[in-house]
This record gives sequence, C-alpha cells and structure tokens, in this order.
Amino acid sequence: MSNTPGPLKDALVERPSPWRRVINAVDQTADRFMPHSFTKLTLGLAVASLISEIGIIVTGGAVRLTQSGLGCPTWPRCTPESFTNTPEMGVHGIIEFGNRTLTFVLAAIALAMVMVLWNRRRSHPQVFWIAVGLLLGIPGQAIIGGITVLTQLNPWVVAFHFLLSTVMVSFATLMLNRVSLEVRAQREGRVNLPVVDGETTTWSRGLAWTIFVIGWVVLYLGTIVTGTGPHGGDADAPRHGFDPLIVTRMHAFPVYLMVAATVLFLILVLRMNSSASQRRSAWLMFAAVILQGVIGYIQHFTGLPIGLVLLHMLGSGLVVWAMTLVWDRQRSSYIANRSTEDVRSTR
Repeated sequence: MSNTPGPLKDALVERPSPWRRVINAVDQTADRFMPHSFTKLTLGLAVASLISEIGIIVTGGAVRLTQSGLGCPTWPRCTPESFTNTPEMGVHGIIEFGNRTLTFVLAAIALAMVMVLWNRRRSHPQVFWIAVGLLLGIPGQAIIGGITVLTQLNPWVVAFHFLLSTVMVSFATLMLNRVSLEVRAQREGRVNLPVVDGETTTWSRGLAWTIFVIGWVVLYLGTIVTGTGPHGGDADAPRHGFDPLIVTRMHAFPVYLMVAATVLFLILVLRMNSSASQRRSAWLMFAAVILQGVIGYIQHFTGLPIGLVLLHMLGSGLVVWAMTLVWDRQRSSYIANRSTEDVRSTR
C-alpha cells in the first residue's frame, strides 16, 4: 500500500506533463484565434502549399542548371563564417542562398496550415495529419539539401532530394483536394460529400493505380538520366558513369506505358457515368503527360538546353499533381462534411 499522503498523491496524479501543458496552451490559443471551420484562408493556404511545393522543384532546378549548386559551398552556413551569401560569391551565391531562403516561405505556409486546421484535428484527422506531414517534410528537405552540398552534389543524393520534393507535391495535392471539398460542402450546405463522386469500375481504379505507380518509376529513372547528363550543378560535380543513351531509353520505356495507360484511362472515364471532377482529372493527366513527353523529346534531341530542362522540371511537378488527382478521384475513401453521427464516432 502506498505511503504517499493523499493530497500529495492527488497532486502528482493530476499534474499534467510538460507536453500536455504545451498542447493545452495551443488548444486555448487556437480556440480563440483560429477558425473552427474550413474557410477561404484554409483553402488559400492549401493552394499556396501546392504551388510552393511545385515551385521549389523549379527553383532547385534553376540552381542546378546555372551551376550554382555549390554557390554556398557549405551547410547550414553559406560560408564557414556567414549564414548568408557574400558579395564575393557573385551570382551563384545569390541563386543558391535565394533557394535556401525559400525553405522558410514553405515552412511558414505549412505552419500556418497546421494552425488553421488545429481545431479540426479530431473531426478531420486525415487533413490535419497531411498538413503535419508537409510541415515535417520541410526540415527533411533542408537536411537532405545540406547533405547534397556536403557530398559535393552527389547525384544519388540530388535524386533523393528531388524525389522527396515530388512526394511533398503529392501530399499537397491530397490536402488541397480535401480542403476544397470541405469548403464546397460547407458553401452548398451538403453532408457526406465524397472525393470519389462518380462511377468507378475495377478497370478505372486499376488504371489509376497503374498510372500512379508507373509515374513514380518514371520519376526515379528520370533522376538517373539527370545524374548522367551534363547539368550537375557545378563544373566539378560527380556524375553517373552510365551510358546516356541507354539510361534515356530505360527512362522512355515506362513513359510509353504511362502514356498508353493514360489514354486508356481517359477513354474509359469519358465512356462511364463519371463526375466532372473525375473527367477533369483524366484530361489534366493526359495533357500533363503528353506535354512532358514532348518537352523531354525536344530537349533530348536539341542537346538539353537550359530553358527546356527547366520546363521539364516544372512538368515533373505537374505530372505528380495530375497523377495524384487521378488516383484520388478513383480510389479515395475520404468524405467531406460528414454527418453529425459520423463525426461523433471519430472522436
């Protein structure tokens, strides 16, 4: 039997942990200052998150294509003595430091998104945890970017850095889909509004999975082509020792499969009783993969000019956005503005 006096024992039991005190303080602040529903601010932040995640792919590509990958030759400082670039570092230092600074913009957007969703974290845990994942991914991007610099732009590390950024685009797409649906459900006064709002079949769902999986294979093989090519981010950056023609053909083969799957998917969706959003996702996927393929072929046969390569980087972000839309509109189980009974059961 415990010898601890009653009042002291009760105080020890009832005293919240430091973590709980932090959560309680955040709860009180969010309850007072943050929205309790999905607002235009929430939607605006979701749009900003997707645009900024695609944008960081483009700016990262600009760093590599302008040979500015080692514009800041160390990390986390830009030089051994300074966190910022110096005039002596020239334009390469400005470009690399500018790209690093954009990380703080992404972090601010992600943190704001978590805060505006805080009061909905119990009723809408999926949206909230996607936002948390995006927030946690930003320091991950920064750390891998630092490793990239410290390894003198090792192409395998550069590839991992790029692939993490594309995963973030996919997460941001899922979040925007859900937030926009919640805003629409509230505006129209509707309950139980699903992401998958039209007919699907085994074939359409299977093709959506096929496009999504092949898309990631295409992206990975694309990083090997990039790591073999001339744009390494610095004149002395290490490159893969692969045959450029062979790895390009390896990259092209799943692209053909992806185009074929996309065409079949588009035809199938147009013949079904699909919703406007499902048809729109199919058309976006078709446009994105065709445009990306055309740019890829032109850049290959014109010697990889910087402008086209940069457009190809933008295209990779758009393809990830489109293939995630396709997957989500065919496979998602998410339902916006659940009825009171459904919300209560999730608490």
